[in-house]
Amino acid sequence: MSLLEVDNLHVQFPTRSGVFDAVRGVSFSLGQERLGIVGESGSGKSLTGRAVLRLIRPPGKVTADRITLEGKDLLTLSERQMRKVRGQQISMVMQDPKFSLNPVMRVGEQIVEAYTQHTRASRREAKAKAIDMLEAVSIRDSERVYRAYPHEMSGGMGQRIMIAMMLIPNPKILIADEPTSALDVSVQTQVLSIMDRLVQERGMGLVFISHDLNLVSAFCDRVLIMYGGRVVETCRADQLYNATHPYTRGLLNSLPRLDSPVERLQVLQREDAWMDSDQTSAGTGSA
Repeated sequence: MSLLEVDNLHVQFPTRSGVFDAVRGVSFSLGQERLGIVGESGSGKSLTGRAVLRLIRPPGKVTADRITLEGKDLLTLSERQMRKVRGQQISMVMQDPKFSLNPVMRVGEQIVEAYTQHTRASRREAKAKAIDMLEAVSIRDSERVYRAYPHEMSGGMGQRIMIAMMLIPNPKILIADEPTSALDVSVQTQVLSIMDRLVQERGMGLVFISHDLNLVSAFCDRVLIMYGGRVVETCRADQLYNATHPYTRGLLNSLPRLDSPVERLQVLQREDAWMDSDQTSAGTGSA
């Protein structure tokens, strides 16, 4: 069953030298699965996630043939209606919790606020729900964390708090933008395990935005590879290392690998023609 359908998405920004096309005709569908979006910095992957939630502000411009959530066209909704979609139906975990959490509000107050925005729960019910959610993301001593300020938390703890805040309204879709990029490997594994468990338990769709191909190939079900604002290739995550597009091959060949060490890593060579190429598929399960 498809939860989200995006068809021919464009994001544009006016500049002194003309209109800049940051996202150029991106199309994909999302079911109850983990969909990875990978690419270099500036490829348009984060803007794609923000555009789905209509978080691109003027003078930026978002157009698409359709962006539908379970058949409902998000492009036709008013800003007031979109505020009900954000968080309650589609949540987004930003890259760095230090910039996403309010530094002058206690952790618990922020999670309660995220919950009461979409429910009529009492203050006591909301607090109990917030503490339960902190425990669901494997935070010990949840009462202490509930009363703490964000600056008292480590990076990994802050990311778990953000995940708890985004999942407490029980959304249908979670967009995670580089959720583990600032974490060490052990904490990264814990956070991914938490996200995987919660997504499976709730039957959610997950859009996992990352630059880490190894991580995405191990964690996701399908992958979109973006270059220059376009999707140049789609494939099953477990078939990522068999991808055929020269850009994807270049990304893979520029990664160090313990199982096949080389004296010198390849340098990624880019071609202008990739900017205008149609997306291709490798393996099964193309978008």
